[in-house]
Amino acid sequence: MNILHIVSSSRGNASYSNRVASNVVGELMTRSPGATVTARNVATDPLPHIDDDFVAATRSPSGPQTERQRAALAQSDALVDELFAADVVVIGAPMINFTIPSTLKAWIDNVARAGRTFSYSEAGPKGLVTGKQVIIVGARGGVYSEAAKPLDFQIPYLKSVLGFLGMTDVEVLEVDGTAYGPEAAEKAVTAATAKMRTQCDQHAAA
Repeated sequence: MNILHIVSSSRGNASYSNRVASNVVGELMTRSPGATVTARNVATDPLPHIDDDFVAATRSPSGPQTERQRAALAQSDALVDELFAADVVVIGAPMINFTIPSTLKAWIDNVARAGRTFSYSEAGPKGLVTGKQVIIVGARGGVYSEAAKPLDFQIPYLKSVLGFLGMTDVEVLEVDGTAYGPEAAEKAVTAATAKMRTQCDQHAAA
């Protein structure tokens, strides 16, 4: 098993999404001792946001023409290859202003590439990143169910864009209410970790 672990919170061990995502990776490693983990920390090692050079490098018929464009293409290719090599993708995503961190969005923009991770035809778009299990750990200060649900642009966006790329086997571990105090936050971490272990047991029994 190859595990790709995407870290997007800059808060280190103080981050609830980091803690639960690390628990997920640890559980997967325990159950598959021969597994390998590739950690991509876009918080401490942020990727550049895409720009005209990126578009020219990845979409122009003539390909990259400058050193900056060649570097952009090489980095994007490396990220795409990293994604394709993974059997399981674990994404730690804190909610920032009702959505994902811009650093995580930059990773998505670098891997969402026509001709590599999705294709277009007369039948419409087709995701090419298939056969993967994705586990999203979404940490939020509030509780985004019922009345607050329309403000959640974090999990729905991630599920939509991953599905567009072909990743439809997506499980979500929500760490809700972390802003309600340390006790509530720890309960949320414990509940999300317990849910993860139950899901792993179900997969093992299937």
